Amino acid sequence: MKKHRIYTTSFASVYPLYVAKAEKKGRTKAEVDEVIRWLTGFSQKELDAQIKAKTDFETFFAKAPMNPARSLIKGVVCGVRVEDVAEPLMREIRYLDKLVDELAKGKAMDKILRKD
Repeated sequence: MKKHRIYTTSFASVYPLYVAKAEKKGRTKAEVDEVIRWLTGFSQKELDAQIKAKTDFETFFAKAPMNPARSLIKGVVCGVRVEDVAEPLMREIRYLDKLVDELAKGKAMDKILRKD
């Protein structure tokens, strides 16, 4: 089976799009980084290193310790219900898309980070 194109795409090439989406709605790069760090378990230094290395999505998520609470992320993003995505790597990518989407929609950070 052929790998989905996003798996071999560099995270660094998509990251500015996440930041732009959030900033367009009045959120900050720091908030984007916070949700990415929450999901992946990377420190800011590790996240910056992944971006600088132009790591592809497959490797990016393979290296990430991942937050066990990510299974609390539910809902639809890009017309797809994230909890129904069967392929594990695609589900991780959709979790990230959903977090950035919630950020851009103005959701409170505590709610995005599933603190309640």
